[in-house]
Amino acid sequence: MQSGRGGARVGADAIFVSRSVGTNRNVFGSMATFQTLPGFREFYPDVLARRNHIFRLWRQTAHTFGFAEYDAPVLEPLELYKTKSGDEIEAQLFSFTDKGGREVALRPEMTPTVCRLVGDKAATLKRPIKWFSIAEFYRYERMQKGRGRCFFQFNADIFGEPGVEAETELIALLAQCLCSFGLTEHDFYIRLSDRNLWFYYLEALGLDEARVRGVLTAVDRYEKLGDDAFKAYAEQFGALSDELKGKILAFLQVKSLAALEATVAAVGGDKLAARLSDWRKLLGNLDAMGLSRFVEVDLGVVRGLAYYTGFVFEAFDRKGELRALAGGGRYDNLVGKLGYAELPAVGFAIGDMTFALLLEQRGLMPTLVQAPDVYAVIGGEKERLAAFADIHALRASGFRVDYPMKEIAFGKQFKAAAESGAKLALIYGGDELAKGVVKIRNLADRSELEVPKAQLHATVRDFLSHD
Repeated sequence: MQSGRGGARVGADAIFVSRSVGTNRNVFGSMATFQTLPGFREFYPDVLARRNHIFRLWRQTAHTFGFAEYDAPVLEPLELYKTKSGDEIEAQLFSFTDKGGREVALRPEMTPTVCRLVGDKAATLKRPIKWFSIAEFYRYERMQKGRGRCFFQFNADIFGEPGVEAETELIALLAQCLCSFGLTEHDFYIRLSDRNLWFYYLEALGLDEARVRGVLTAVDRYEKLGDDAFKAYAEQFGALSDELKGKILAFLQVKSLAALEATVAAVGGDKLAARLSDWRKLLGNLDAMGLSRFVEVDLGVVRGLAYYTGFVFEAFDRKGELRALAGGGRYDNLVGKLGYAELPAVGFAIGDMTFALLLEQRGLMPTLVQAPDVYAVIGGEKERLAAFADIHALRASGFRVDYPMKEIAFGKQFKAAAESGAKLALIYGGDELAKGVVKIRNLADRSELEVPKAQLHATVRDFLSHD
């Protein structure tokens, strides 16, 4: 499932140009430095810390919902995407023939892959199957704010549940994945639509399946292109009558359950009536969870990928300044199309680039200090050897400990300790070594105490646990 992604040169997802220490000669024989490929990203430590912060909260949230994490190959058979993901993604593939003569592609999305994994083991998996992943993807597309050619996504999917309970769970997970960062209903909303409802409505207006799909392609592009979105339909099937186009545009503008019920009642039909029952149940479930403030009925969303079959949804920022934050929906037929037993499925994906931009805009990306807990200030060579045992023992217990790798003056070491952001300095001088103690300095208030080496671990642990 695709969502907002990309390669803006701002905020937490800035694209850094890499320049190597060494140089190489270009075709003209002059010296040149290496640069990152267009649309690809590098993560220096400060940027990687922010990315890891996002991944950590996504992962924690998925676990609270009972989802299990999986991973999969980044290189897949080309055929997996050529007929399963639609023309849009096929045109964006990084594909090639490998050394074994196989046609392969870097994965542009996770849905076909997870369907393959689940389909292969479906007989042994307990239903419902609730899986998630955080992985990198590749698409050769035009770069813009929030979009690049490599990006990460959080993907969550439920297999084996045909009812709206699956959509309820996933929309709740999506909302919480955003709320866990401090975002509220004032920052984002989730647009809910339904491809099945569109099919039933257009069929009731007299359109066959091919024409229905043509209209849905136009609806998917209407928000961006306006009436030009219907040009491709007109070229293939002829122009829509003014009456029929008017009914389609009126349906596209439906923004509430009440308006949906009124529009459907005017058309009639058992399929539409039954589908409205599903809508009432899903919206009722979300309201009972306290999530109705995030969810809006919006039939302008139909999702571009060919495999969606039912409810679809997308998350956007309230200010409307960014691309989609997330998107997904039901795709009941895809596992079967891959050659496995039919298995109902729903899923969504959150792209990391647009999401990080939103956090930056709202001031919700924290300052992540990568500082040691303890900095060892060491005298001469004898003191260094004595300190090493303590340093290693503290690290083995999970404390972050740093020290100067070369022998330098005490004054410079204390300055380095303060600049490191450490909370404590452990001082190993000649006097301390002679007495069998370690002097501990609180770098916040500069208070000091001496403790026997045997008590060092407990003292450091107690101080940091109460800090």
